[in-house]
Amino acid sequence: MAHDSDLPCDGDDRCMICKITPPVEETLTCKTCVTPWHLDCLSVRPQTLADAAQWECPDCSNLISSHPPPSAVTSGSEPSATLIAAIRVIESDASLSDQEKAKRRQQLLSGGGSDDGDKGIDAKNEIGVGGDSDVLKLLSGSFNCSFCMQLPERPVTTPCGHNFCLKCFEKWVGQGKRTCAICRTTIPPKMASQPRINSSLVIAIRMAKMTRSHAATGPPKAYNSVLNQNRPDKAYTSERAKKSGKANACSGKIFVTVPPDHFGPILAENDPERGTGVLVGETWEDRMECRQWGVHLPHVAGISGQSDYGAQSVALSGGYEDDEDHGEWFLYTGSGGRDLSGNKRTNKTQSFDQKFEKYNEALRVSCRKGYPVRVVRSHKEKRSAYAPEKGVRYDGIYRIEKCWRKPGIQGYKVCRYLFVRCDNDPAPWTSDENGDRPRPFPSIKELKNATDITERKGTPSWDYDDEKACWLWKVPAPGSRKHADNGDVEDGNRTKKVRRKTQMMSVSERLLKEFCCLICHKVMTLPLTTPCAHNFCKSCLQDTFAGQTFMKERTCEGRRALRAKKNIMKCPSCSNDISEYLQNPQVNRELMSVIESLQRQTKEMEESAVLGDEILDTDEKTDDVKDEKPEAEVKDLKPETSEAVVFQDEMNVVCDSSNDEAKGSDKREAIAKTSAVKSNKKKKAGASNNKTAEESGTTSLKPEITRMSEVTKRKIEDDGKCSSPISAGVETRSKKAKQDDDDDDESSFTTAV
Repeated sequence: MAHDSDLPCDGDDRCMICKITPPVEETLTCKTCVTPWHLDCLSVRPQTLADAAQWECPDCSNLISSHPPPSAVTSGSEPSATLIAAIRVIESDASLSDQEKAKRRQQLLSGGGSDDGDKGIDAKNEIGVGGDSDVLKLLSGSFNCSFCMQLPERPVTTPCGHNFCLKCFEKWVGQGKRTCAICRTTIPPKMASQPRINSSLVIAIRMAKMTRSHAATGPPKAYNSVLNQNRPDKAYTSERAKKSGKANACSGKIFVTVPPDHFGPILAENDPERGTGVLVGETWEDRMECRQWGVHLPHVAGISGQSDYGAQSVALSGGYEDDEDHGEWFLYTGSGGRDLSGNKRTNKTQSFDQKFEKYNEALRVSCRKGYPVRVVRSHKEKRSAYAPEKGVRYDGIYRIEKCWRKPGIQGYKVCRYLFVRCDNDPAPWTSDENGDRPRPFPSIKELKNATDITERKGTPSWDYDDEKACWLWKVPAPGSRKHADNGDVEDGNRTKKVRRKTQMMSVSERLLKEFCCLICHKVMTLPLTTPCAHNFCKSCLQDTFAGQTFMKERTCEGRRALRAKKNIMKCPSCSNDISEYLQNPQVNRELMSVIESLQRQTKEMEESAVLGDEILDTDEKTDDVKDEKPEAEVKDLKPETSEAVVFQDEMNVVCDSSNDEAKGSDKREAIAKTSAVKSNKKKKAGASNNKTAEESGTTSLKPEITRMSEVTKRKIEDDGKCSSPISAGVETRSKKAKQDDDDDDESSFTTAV
């Protein structure tokens, strides 16, 4: 390195020794590294102008003139000499501009190649037309760690929007540095001690790498979906299952033809296998087999329904200790209120209140409209005397009469529903021969302390008919919004097409889905990355805390002011305080550039797809026109053919009359009569042909034929050998004028013949 007294000018062209900005004539630029140096502050100055033109700074000259120890000769001097030689080649290339030379020098100094340095940088900053294969280049150009210059391994994003590897970041912070390595922005103390991995970047980088590996090794293994008619009769384990048994089993064939959102009992007309429908008291081995008969489709969840449509069925399996089962009526507890994050699939401890949302709202919709709800009981319900000893049993149709919320056994509020049986068949636990009749509601003590009570005000959709003595639909059943699988092959093909269209989504579109705001669930605009590694739109995050101040003013009962208190602002996705970050949020420019590039690439792909469809439509229309064109040509040729026949007849008449003149004058009268008859025929044919030609709008030989026929008639009349009727619209002319016209017509007629 240079001596301590030799220092160059900094980025602001200020000398690092004398701290002044020297004029241009007092600076000297190194021919190798193109670094400006203050001429007055150099320890050794060039003696002549030639030396100044070939001058190298102390740093570059020491790389060449230094004598390393023998053990380091091969590893130190040769690479340095090669680097200097490569830089000199770039500087001597007159075909490159100053900007391109700077790019190539930067590529060399960062460890890249020298031949295609500028191309390499451009390829990182731009998206090629290759599509999915260039996504990895795009990410590597925007998300590279500034320490190792590679795609971040376990990426950490600072609040200023720069990305680093977790190990590189921890090494940087371990050296006692608390500022960003790129922009020198202060790193929050909590992030420095507990850095969080940006999960969105992890998914994006993994997806891009998988795309590259699939392009090199071929497409991934395809798993074909199995149509309903091709499924086995019982639940089975596919090749994708990682565990044997029913834990990862697939459902067997669906035997009924009702849609998934079917309300009410499953009748015989929907049972093509047996023709009986699903009967009350029918049992199955497990929930998977119950699903095959359409009674209760979810094999884990206890409620089957949609929040804006209603609930179709419920399962009593002992999931909540608040449930009360009395056979003909029972109190059912809604879903939710438990922490099932991670792998907590069997957590029975309630940690928050239940609300009327999702499945709970679906049950409330069925309560308001009086829809019938199918009920199945499982052997897992150990507290009920009406549960089966084994398997799952269908217990008929129930109706929700009321619903409310009340504090549960564990202290948190739960949603409660009163189910009352209303089926035409008797219950499995009774010996009655008849089904249910309308019964009074039971008295519920917990309604005294209940809130959010909902009762049906109008007539229920499923009610008892006194005349027919049965339960039936008083209001037409709601129409299905889903498709029923009837085993139709065409329907299966349609489903495959939709699924294939989803799978054909480009990597750019899938990456854009990963870069969605956690508040609005749309592609982020002006993305912000919080210290807790969550990504939001700038406008969404600011709107969340709109109207809140960073400091809370306090007073002692209005008499004197107390010390202001910091206002806690929790992240919308976690419990971390981000109030300090919100005081000066910085847009993640690297992430924003990637999103804009992906959106631009997706738009180009859509435009090219639309253009391809238009070209295909144009080709199809052209083929259709070509197929129709020969028929039109044949139709257009018909008038011309008829005119040609008339012309041939006239020529025959002229030839016949000439031959008759040579034989004698005694036959001229007969010939005149014949020519007159043919002339009349010719006029009629010409009139009809004129009409046909005008209607078809095509050109023909009619004008020339008419003119030639008139010449022939005039010639015959002038000779006095034959006569033909003249139309009333033709005026008589003088003999001299006729003679002149005849001479002209005769010459033209001879030429035409």
